[in-house]
Amino acid sequence: MTLLDTRPGIAAAVRELTLRTGVPIDVELVTSRLGPPLRHELAHWFPPAEVDDAVTLYRSIYPDHAIAPSLPLPGAVDALSAVHGKGGKVIVITSKLGRLAELHIAHAGLDVDEVYGNVFAEEKATVLRAVGATAMVGDHVADMRGGSVAKVHPIGVTTGPCSREDLLTAGAEIVLDDLRGFPAVLEQMLHRTTG
Repeated sequence: MTLLDTRPGIAAAVRELTLRTGVPIDVELVTSRLGPPLRHELAHWFPPAEVDDAVTLYRSIYPDHAIAPSLPLPGAVDALSAVHGKGGKVIVITSKLGRLAELHIAHAGLDVDEVYGNVFAEEKATVLRAVGATAMVGDHVADMRGGSVAKVHPIGVTTGPCSREDLLTAGAEIVLDDLRGFPAVLEQMLHRTTG
């Protein structure tokens, strides 16, 4: 929910999972709290002994149901262009499996440099440090914690499940309504660094 609105696609995949398993899942509730790893979400709906199988089935369903309905969020393309225009790299770090994230990125035609999947919360700090990141943008309190641990500039966007207040409390330096405001924030950050 930082670059793409994946809610319609995830909703379609969850509905298909319900059809195939017979387990009733509240699709609106699931899509209202995106961010944590899939296993955490499915543990709310399946008995512990069935969660691994549900995860495997969901991931097999995902490419055919979740990719096409997911679209770039407002400002996403321009935000990526702004980073590249300043000689930077765009690194996607997501709790989603990397291969599924790459399908989304390819379908949406987004220009990213690298994708790291199956990474959540403070684990993101390891990747942020490894790639030499100076800032990170995310829509979840766990993203802000990861950015803070990595000692990069955590920038929040309210296009995901977390409020402005939650993102600020979790360590965001600034919170945007969406990525349309990011190019100006990038300019300000670079001006502070060089000025």
